[in-house]
Amino acid sequence: MEDKQSNLNTIIGMVLIFVLVYFWMQYAAPPEKPAQDQTPAQTTKPADKPNSPAAAAPIAAPAGPDSAAQQTALTSRFGVFAPAASGTEQLVSLENDLLRVTFTSKGARIKEVFLKNYYKINLDSAGDDVKSPLRLLEDAKNRFEYLIPAAGAPERISSSDLYFSATKDGNNLVFRAPASTGGYFEQTYTLSADNYELSHTVGGQGLLSALAPGQNALKLNWVNNLDKLERNQEYERTMSTVYFKADNGDPDYCDCRANDSENLGEQPVKWFSHSNQFFNTSIIARDFAFREFVGETVVLTNADPDLKIVRASALVPLKDGKAGMTIYTGPNEFDRLRKYDVALEDIIPFGSSMFGAINRWIVHPIFEFLSKFIGSAGIVILLLTLIVKLLLYPLTYRMVYSQAKMAALKPKIEELRKKHEGDQQAMSVETMKMYSEHKVNPLGGCLPIVLQMPIWFALYRFFPAAIEFRQASFLWATDLSSYDVAVKLPFYVMGFGTHLSAFTLIWVVTTLWYTWYSMKQMDTSAMAGGSDQMKIMKYMQYGMPVMFMFFFNSFAAGLTLYLCFSNILNIGQTVVTKQFFIDQDKIKAQLEANKNSPKKKGGFSERLQAAMREQQRVQEEKAKKTGKK
Repeated sequence: MEDKQSNLNTIIGMVLIFVLVYFWMQYAAPPEKPAQDQTPAQTTKPADKPNSPAAAAPIAAPAGPDSAAQQTALTSRFGVFAPAASGTEQLVSLENDLLRVTFTSKGARIKEVFLKNYYKINLDSAGDDVKSPLRLLEDAKNRFEYLIPAAGAPERISSSDLYFSATKDGNNLVFRAPASTGGYFEQTYTLSADNYELSHTVGGQGLLSALAPGQNALKLNWVNNLDKLERNQEYERTMSTVYFKADNGDPDYCDCRANDSENLGEQPVKWFSHSNQFFNTSIIARDFAFREFVGETVVLTNADPDLKIVRASALVPLKDGKAGMTIYTGPNEFDRLRKYDVALEDIIPFGSSMFGAINRWIVHPIFEFLSKFIGSAGIVILLLTLIVKLLLYPLTYRMVYSQAKMAALKPKIEELRKKHEGDQQAMSVETMKMYSEHKVNPLGGCLPIVLQMPIWFALYRFFPAAIEFRQASFLWATDLSSYDVAVKLPFYVMGFGTHLSAFTLIWVVTTLWYTWYSMKQMDTSAMAGGSDQMKIMKYMQYGMPVMFMFFFNSFAAGLTLYLCFSNILNIGQTVVTKQFFIDQDKIKAQLEANKNSPKKKGGFSERLQAAMREQQRVQEEKAKKTGKK
C-alpha cells in the first residue's frame, strides 16, 4: 500500500510539473490558428513598390466657406478656428532610403508609413506565404488628433476636423491652420535622412491667444488599428501592445492578452508606443513631459480584419506656445532604439528580470557580433549554440563524470537488489549508505541541467522577439521567427496547427535518443524508491519530448533549430567526454579510496540515511502489527 501511494505521488508530481510548464509556454506563445481564419493577402499596388516616388496631390490652401450662414455655423462650433474648418484634403509625402511617410492636410497627420525594406506575410488558401508591402498607421479607422481648447468653441475641437495648408522644403513639412485672430495652429514634421525618425513640433504664432482663457495645453488622442503583419497572427497578437515610460520610472505596458487600460494621472510620462511584434510607432517628449496619460488595448478575434486596437491619450503642455516631440515609426531594432537613451529598447519583448538581462546584454550582443561576419542566421544560431555549450562545458563535464561514477556502482547496486529482493525500503537505505560511503551524489547529473535552465528560458523569449530572425530563411524554414513547415496537414489539429515542423521532429528524436543513452549509463531504481517508480520516471522522460512536440510545433523555428543543434552538440560532448576525458578505472579506484577514507560525521547524507532507517523501522512495526491481527 505504501509503495502504491508513493508511486501515485510520483505520478502526480510529474503531471503537475508538466501542467505548469504547459501553461507557462501557452502563456508565452500560443499555437498557430486554423488556416481558414487567416486574413487574405493584400494586393500589391504599383505605387507601393520600393523606391518608387509617391504620387502626392498638389499642395493647396484650404477653401473658404460657401456662405455667411455656413460661416456662422462653423464659428459656433470651431470658434476662432472656423477659417480652417472647411477645405479640400491634400496628400504630401516625405521620403528617405528607408521609408516613405504620407501625410494628409486634413488634420495634418500621418496617413501611412511605407517601410521599403520589409514585407508583411499572409497565407493564401493553400497555406503558402504571400508577401505584400508593409505599411504602418495605414488604417482608415485610425485617429491622430490634438484636442484644442479653442476660444469661442463650446468644447475642445479636434485638429482632425481642420484643413491645413502645407509647405514642403526638402524633408521638412509645415502645416498651418489659420485662426480668425490672425494667428495659426502649426504642426511641423522633419524626416531624418537615415533613420525612421520624424521631428515633430506643435505650436504656432499667436496660438496661446487663440485658446480659451487659462488654457495652455493640448490633448493628444491616438487610436491605432494594428495590422496583421506576421504569418502566425496569434503569436503576433500576444506580443503587441501599448508601452509607456514614466519620467522617473521603468518602462511598462498594457496587458498583451486581454483588454486592459492604464491611467497614470498626473505622473509625468517620457514616451509611449504602439508596438507590433517587430515594429512600433513611438512618441518621445523632448522638452516637456506628457501628463494624464491613458493607454488602452482591445484584443480582437481571428475573424476581425485587424490584429488589435491600441489607444493612447495624453496632455501636451505648451511651453512658450509650442511642444517638441520625436516620432519613431519603424522596426524594433535594438541598437537603433537604444540610441535614444530613454529605455525605448525595452519595447522589444526579450523578457523581464534575469531572462531579459541575459537576452539584452549577453545573447543579443553575441548574435549581433557573429552576424557581422556570417550572413546566414541559421549558421549564426549554430555558432551561438556552440558558444553556449563551450561556456557551459564544465557543467556538462560534471554531469558526465557523475553519470560515470553511477555507472561504476551498478554492479554493487545489482548485488544489493539481489540481497534485498522484495524489500524496496531496505534497498533504498542500503543504496543511500553506499552512495555516502563512496562520496557519490546521485543527483549530481541533474544540477547542471537546473543551472542551464535560465539560459533556456531566456532563449525561449529571444528568438520570437529579435527582428533579425524575421523572414530570415534556413534550409526549409522561410521565417526563423515563426514556425517551419515540413509537411502541410489537410486539417487543423488543436494545439498542433495545420503543419508539421521538421525542426521540432528532429528535436524530439534526438532528445529521445539522448535520454535513452543517458539512462543506459546508470541505475537509479533505488534512488527512485522502487522499480515501479523507476518505470514511471522512464515513461515520463520518454513521454515529455513527445508531449512538448505539440508546444514547439508552432513556436519560432529559430528556437527549435537551436534546440536541435543543442541536442546534437550534447550528444557529441557526452560521447567525446566519455571516450577521451573519463577514465573508468581511475573512477573505480577513487570510489574505493573514498570508501576507505575517514567519514565526516553529520551532514545531509547521514541525516537522510537516518530518516530512511527510521521510516524502515516504522514500516516493519506496522507489518508486525498487521501480521498479529
